Amino acid sequence: MITGFTHNNKKGRSVKSSLNYSICIASLCLLAPLSASALEFAGYLRSGVGNSLNGGKQSCFKLPGAEAKYRLGNECEQYAELELRQDVYSFDDGSVLSVDGMASLYNQYDRQLTFQGDNGSARLPQLYAQWSNLPGLNGGSLWAGRRYYKRNDIHISDFYYWNQSATGAGIEDVLIGGLKYSYALSRKDNLYQENYVTRHDFNVAGFNTNPGGELELGLSYLDKPERTDAHSGWAITAQHVQSEFLGGKNKFAVQYGEGSGTGLGYTGDFRLDNSSKRYRIVEFFDWQVTPRFGGQVEAVYQKDFRPDGGNQEWLSLGVRPTYAISEQFKLVTELGHDQVKAADGTRKLSKFTFAPTWSPKGPGFWTRPEVRLYYTYASWNAAAQRAANEFDAGSALSDSGAFGSARHGSNAGLQVEYWWK
Repeated sequence: MITGFTHNNKKGRSVKSSLNYSICIASLCLLAPLSASALEFAGYLRSGVGNSLNGGKQSCFKLPGAEAKYRLGNECEQYAELELRQDVYSFDDGSVLSVDGMASLYNQYDRQLTFQGDNGSARLPQLYAQWSNLPGLNGGSLWAGRRYYKRNDIHISDFYYWNQSATGAGIEDVLIGGLKYSYALSRKDNLYQENYVTRHDFNVAGFNTNPGGELELGLSYLDKPERTDAHSGWAITAQHVQSEFLGGKNKFAVQYGEGSGTGLGYTGDFRLDNSSKRYRIVEFFDWQVTPRFGGQVEAVYQKDFRPDGGNQEWLSLGVRPTYAISEQFKLVTELGHDQVKAADGTRKLSKFTFAPTWSPKGPGFWTRPEVRLYYTYASWNAAAQRAANEFDAGSALSDSGAFGSARHGSNAGLQVEYWWK
């Protein structure tokens, strides 16, 4: 559901009114007469069943302090998205007014879907209007509403390291001098955000650095909320994308943020001032060197500085190679290692998955749907278990979780993943 903003200050009311008005425009577009163009339909589905091999429900492995976990054979939820897009009107100048809406469904494996408490949820993560291909903006566009916006993620860990999705409005991809400029104003960057912060995101893309290589720069500034314990923040990102790399694509990103900008693409803790800092280096690529051999590999390093002594380092290394022994059957494996250095010691988690996979539409790494049988084994150290006991009691790594005091465990199950557009 779409919620309004609750700040009582004048500036907050002004932003609230304009953004709620923008969402109303997007909603009204849904009611407008449809043009002759077809309705575009896209979606995503992830569902399955699994159990831990010592009995009981499947319990997924994630290291406390790590921003993400390796996904294959390590997801404990059903999730689906359904997206509809419609061109409402095509103007004589070539510009197009369109509306986009998306509904999502989430539920954990062991929960009955009742839509109460932790037993499943349905959300509306996208509902926005867009006026695209505007001649006055050199092919750029205007948009308003709630949308997925400039999301950059690593597939094998589902880590959205640079994600400017939000409820707001913006101007996108205005071509000037061979570069594309974008600006977005937002107040809320996820459905569960309780405290709203006005955020400004500036992006410049299209720097051609080398054959097949392109650089994009981004700056985010977060206003100080009208609270006594609040601070402003900022973050910068530089990302290089190399196409035609081993049959796939390589991405390398460097990020830095201070205060509430330590979210690096999300709204961070507004109680942090500029003495709190975070930097991150991201390197990953996917490959498809033959029609039957593909995969993805990633490396992430992140360091947090906190004046109260809460410094922390996170290192993540992972790879998912796939080899198709026929046009419709793949052997998929995934190996991932996470390590968090914190005041209580260095936490470590390693995870391995083997998944024979039916792929009816072909042998490629990105080809879907996939139906997977999987076996996952993970091991972790005493520091990881202590942290899980303190911060995530009942989780797989804690001594009150599915594997008790053991510092290893395994799951097996069946999963289907499908996306279409």
